[in-house]
Amino acid sequence: MTTSPQIRTTDAIVFDLEYTAWQGSMARRWMAPGEYREVVQIGAVKVDAASFSIRDEFQILVRPRINVELSDYFVQLTGIGNDAVKRDGIDFPQAYRAYVEFADGAPMFAFGRDDLVLKDNLRLYGIADAPVLPRHINCVPWLLAQGIETRGAHACDVAKLCGVPFEGRAHDALDDARSVARGIAALIARGAPSPLLELAT
Repeated sequence: MTTSPQIRTTDAIVFDLEYTAWQGSMARRWMAPGEYREVVQIGAVKVDAASFSIRDEFQILVRPRINVELSDYFVQLTGIGNDAVKRDGIDFPQAYRAYVEFADGAPMFAFGRDDLVLKDNLRLYGIADAPVLPRHINCVPWLLAQGIETRGAHACDVAKLCGVPFEGRAHDALDDARSVARGIAALIARGAPSPLLELAT
């Protein structure tokens, strides 16, 4: 006898990061001297695991430790200025713990592998006692399975690719997380299975 797929959690997290960048750093894979992907902003939404409707939101600015002055390229891309980070930003370990507390163990989704950037920052700063991240799921394969072409796209593009308008500023971590959540929710509303539908194993 077979069982129906079950969603094993009531909540999920969709998150996005903004991290230090320079003109061409993505193409160089941040391999030039002094280039590190230091987290500057964490944005996340807590969603219903079945529908991906947004229930709660989280946003925090982070002060980078190594490249303390943000590049002009980063500021123009994200709209996050040096003054705002110096005034409102907090140290990465504190921001990381606040994000993990917000996630509260729920599985987390990102458009790509931003979880690796969080882990890279823990290593970069030598933080050994940080709480473990919840399970991470890259939503790109699920989007591809629903017929959404993601090549060359960013998190901010997901809503529009899924047929709903993007709201906010592109490359703002919270607005980009909203974009991913709303795109997934739109596909679910049109009949796609939740990315969290799993057979009990």
